[in-house]
Amino acid sequence: MNVSSRSFCVRTGLALGLSALAIAQAWAADIKVGFITSLSGPVSSLGIPYEKGIKAAQAYKSEVAGHKVTMIALDDASDPSTAARNARKLIEEDKVDVIIGTAGSPGALAIAAVARETKTPLISIANANLPGEAGAWMVTLPQPAPLMVSAVVERMKQSGVKTVGYIGFSDAWGDLVYDALNKSAEKHGIKVVSNERYARADSSVAGQVLKIVALRPDAVITGTSGTPGALPYLALAERGYKGQIYGMHALINPDFVRVGGASVEGLLAPTGPVVVAEQLPESNPMRKVAMDFRAAYQKANGSAPTDAFSAYSFDGWLVMLDAASRAKGEPGTPEYRVALRDAIVSTKELVGTHSVYNFKPDDRYGSDERSRVVVRLEKGKWMLAK
Repeated sequence: MNVSSRSFCVRTGLALGLSALAIAQAWAADIKVGFITSLSGPVSSLGIPYEKGIKAAQAYKSEVAGHKVTMIALDDASDPSTAARNARKLIEEDKVDVIIGTAGSPGALAIAAVARETKTPLISIANANLPGEAGAWMVTLPQPAPLMVSAVVERMKQSGVKTVGYIGFSDAWGDLVYDALNKSAEKHGIKVVSNERYARADSSVAGQVLKIVALRPDAVITGTSGTPGALPYLALAERGYKGQIYGMHALINPDFVRVGGASVEGLLAPTGPVVVAEQLPESNPMRKVAMDFRAAYQKANGSAPTDAFSAYSFDGWLVMLDAASRAKGEPGTPEYRVALRDAIVSTKELVGTHSVYNFKPDDRYGSDERSRVVVRLEKGKWMLAK
């Protein structure tokens, strides 16, 4: 064989090899993500921003480790039973590898039960916690209530607060905040004088707020979220309450600000750094990721983000991508779901918009003190509290 023939054979073999590689890559199974949120019902003021956040995430990056990432999205209508049915459909019919969702804590807990039963990883973007084996297939991105409550209780202490009234949802989120408030307040010598509750779908909290105002607490804090979370502040303003007002990170969205109006002016709340990204120092590791998120959000939705919730969806996508880059196996198989779950719960120092995430197999939450700042609502805008 002459030199020309040998060269031709080498080139032909190389071309065939590259073609085979290209075909193999083209045939690589997609990673399927099931996304559940609340586009209707009382939790939709959170669920709609979550949807916009996941659109930003897709615009940011939609492939990893040679696999295209596809998504199937479903609306749970703010109903936990529907959330569970959606999860089962996504897993059993659509064969998703992981679920990201949903907007409310009760819905997230319902999905977690299905995830555990079917051995499918869940990245919860609502604040939900199941200890031990019950939560072995989930991680939770929103900062835990004790971490965030402690930030505002420390602020209360600095402001001379001795007594605080509490009103929250009559569900898992309301319980989480109340329990965390009791523990943190006791450490700082602050007395919690009330534990009033209401349902997310209620249209009035007049009776509950009358009881709180009668106790004359120095401050009031709520364990609520979204648009329904404005009710206590409206009622407090109507009754001329002049004490300090506090809230949780679940209130950081434009619908809450719009509905609350003047009654929520001056409200102090903890939140993730993404809300005030441009006010953060350049040295903050989350600043760049938060600004990248804003650019992707603008590209996907045609406007800038004005809430904290859309960024949780974005972070959920980042956690999934990071885990998928380390997980071994073929997407669409039970073995891959196990590998993906193991990779998710061993995430280390992953910089997101809200937090630098570190998960452990026996701990649902991945956030630490770096994931919180305290903001004040000033003339309808959230500003970093000095």
